[in-house]
Amino acid sequence: MRHHESSGTGGAAAKALGRTAAILGLVLLAATPGCKPKPPASSAGRAGIKIGVSFQEMDNPYFVLMKQTIDEMAATIGAEASYADAHHDVTKQINDIEDLIQKKINILLINPTDTVAVEGVVRDAKRAGIVVVAVDAQAAGPIDCYVGSKNYDAGRLAGEFLGKCLGGQGKVAILDGIPVVPILERVRGFRDAIGHFPGIAIVTTQNGRQERPVALSVTENMIQANPDLAGIFSVNDGGALGALSAIESSRKPIVLVSVDGFSEAVAAIEKGGPFKATSAQFPRDEIRIALGMALARYWGANIPETVPVDVRLITQDNARGFSW
Repeated sequence: MRHHESSGTGGAAAKALGRTAAILGLVLLAATPGCKPKPPASSAGRAGIKIGVSFQEMDNPYFVLMKQTIDEMAATIGAEASYADAHHDVTKQINDIEDLIQKKINILLINPTDTVAVEGVVRDAKRAGIVVVAVDAQAAGPIDCYVGSKNYDAGRLAGEFLGKCLGGQGKVAILDGIPVVPILERVRGFRDAIGHFPGIAIVTTQNGRQERPVALSVTENMIQANPDLAGIFSVNDGGALGALSAIESSRKPIVLVSVDGFSEAVAAIEKGGPFKATSAQFPRDEIRIALGMALARYWGANIPETVPVDVRLITQDNARGFSW
């Protein structure tokens, strides 16, 4: 099982990317209007490539944008893409991927709902000769590559900003999510950042499942149980928007920070109020690189095990005009 780390991977990834730049460049051109790149002139390149994509969810704008990007790229290179929505149910995701394997896909892009639990089906895909690339969330097993945000940095940036907003004093809570490496890394980064503020205490960690309705209810309970709560870190913007509703209803001066860069969250930050910052990811870049890596491997190139993608802290100062 390969674990994504936010440090020490950039140099190795850069060298490996250099070795595959020609192929990856062709793929990334698919996102540029007017450009019609052609795959390598081998029999494998000429054949219709079948891409299977398994998302942990598909009603999240983050993954909607990823799907749109894959559709654009697949159409440009003459590939066929099939999608499956796990609805955060790992059993369904495993069954979905088995179905994709039966469709004789050449490439599997997996966004797991549980890092460890998908290992068996990843092995099944590899035994079937399928190139497997995990995107946005790490997958256990013999994957070819993992492409994801620097999630530790995302949590760290949010934590540092929250600490400064609170003047280094107060009680804070963590609105957690599903058990995948990126979420664990965000929480780890946040905890490390808060550790530099001796006057701040993390008083509770609750799972909002990264879903707005669940996060709303969970946040209401956290506020009721901790009437002097000063800040909340949400592992994603979907959960943060639920938390925002709870904070606004409570009329308490609670500072909210998050991760993602979703347009509705950015608008709330720009407007001013409890929602102060989000560590923005770049889903379009992530999925372009993930598919580029998969195609490079399918066409015979060596690719890096991990490709980290930078994040950016969005606050009221730089929110205007920002979008994925």
